[in-house]
Amino acid sequence: MAEESIQELSTGDPAPEFSLPGTDGETYTLSSFEENDALLVVFTCNHCPYAKAKIDVLNRLAGDYDEVAVVGINPNDETAYPDDSFERMRELVEDETIQYDAYLRDEDQTVATEYGAVCTPDPFLFRNDDGEFVLAWQGRLDDALNPDDEPSQHDMREAIEQVLAGRPVDKAFLPSRGCSIKWRD
Repeated sequence: MAEESIQELSTGDPAPEFSLPGTDGETYTLSSFEENDALLVVFTCNHCPYAKAKIDVLNRLAGDYDEVAVVGINPNDETAYPDDSFERMRELVEDETIQYDAYLRDEDQTVATEYGAVCTPDPFLFRNDDGEFVLAWQGRLDDALNPDDEPSQHDMREAIEQVLAGRPVDKAFLPSRGCSIKWRD
């Protein structure tokens, strides 16, 4: 069932801290990305058709912008959805299906809760403001809201360009659409 993202954080809010395991065996925090001008955090997963449809978009963003860290965070309940397991995440990185800067596991779902994430994908773009990541824009990756749609508007790419140019993002919140996050009981 498709769900649209909501806004819990406001522009200028600091990114909620996290300490999460990555598929590469490292533990990542916000400071892991302090050398980047921007940080794109996307709550995503392995099984959702909406999230799967955006893997290539995220891979291209990660490849096109060295100054932006693209970080996927999977919060889904792997007991109910085995394809969202940490092992499956590792496989997708190892076979290069996923080429983000980091793919992290939010096992206890606290990070998704703190960010106000509700669907996969649910993207948040932060600018590095003198060593602190602050929300520059939350919104959809593009206007292809269904898995088989072709995009004509590349909203996140435009937002990234504005952040890298040192300008505020001139877009209002545009909700993302995807599968609901699979919360634990």
